Amino acid sequence: MPAPDLGRLMRKAIRHRYTLPALSGLLLLCLGAAAQAVQESKEGRWPQIKEALLGDRVVRDGTDMIALSTPTRALDAAVVPIDISTKFEQTRGHHISKLYLVIDDNPSPVAAVFDFPGDRDWKTISMRVRVNAYTHVRVLAELNNGDTFMTANFVKASGGCSAPALKDPAAAAAQLGKMKLLLAEDDTDDLLLAKLMVRHPNSSGLQFDQISRNFIPADYVRSIEVSYKGAPLFKVETDISISENPTIAFGFAPDSGDGEFDVQVKDTQGRQFEQKFPSGPVR
Repeated sequence: MPAPDLGRLMRKAIRHRYTLPALSGLLLLCLGAAAQAVQESKEGRWPQIKEALLGDRVVRDGTDMIALSTPTRALDAAVVPIDISTKFEQTRGHHISKLYLVIDDNPSPVAAVFDFPGDRDWKTISMRVRVNAYTHVRVLAELNNGDTFMTANFVKASGGCSAPALKDPAAAAAQLGKMKLLLAEDDTDDLLLAKLMVRHPNSSGLQFDQISRNFIPADYVRSIEVSYKGAPLFKVETDISISENPTIAFGFAPDSGDGEFDVQVKDTQGRQFEQKFPSGPVR
């Protein structure tokens, strides 16, 4: 709401010979309205995004629960690195069941929503995203008991959602759906670190084709499901804020013995891609 014109309201009050208590009350009312307008301006789109995602649920400070690492100023707004890590040991009785990645001022602010089954302690998630304007980037961790925690950083970048693709369209189409999974063990934390790369243009619908002089239709990865040794590891629903050729790196507590990963990818055009990878570490 716009800030009230305090001078106009006070002149009106004086003309009508309001008493001092009435004037004081009017001034407090105006100052309160002005403060609310300033606060709403600072919060931007977040209150509406939060209402759509979580309704009236309380969102608590997540400093002690989850960490978010982002650049203060992005070198490339179309490929902004996002690193998320947990600060507690997750068990079936106490774990993150959903993870929301929100970029407030992107055209589609909810970049990704992860679902976790809760039977494995995961430690890290990293992605590359598009950032369209100076904005807050938020990560919200929803626990299995419904409690929700948030941490946020401010990132300076612009134009990421409309930035042109890096690859020639014909070359991108030839590699569409191809995947690679790189694995390494973290000797310090006994984690299995995995990096999944999916070849896909992830067209946002906001990019302009300089040859046809038309906007390139939206065509992006909609979901990725990863299973480990036959059991779900995570599922993520994504949107246009995810960078070209989506990459997700994740670290989790592994089991002993060999097994395999099963990765299933679906995009907005109805295509489905699936590939299996052995779980033996590759350095």
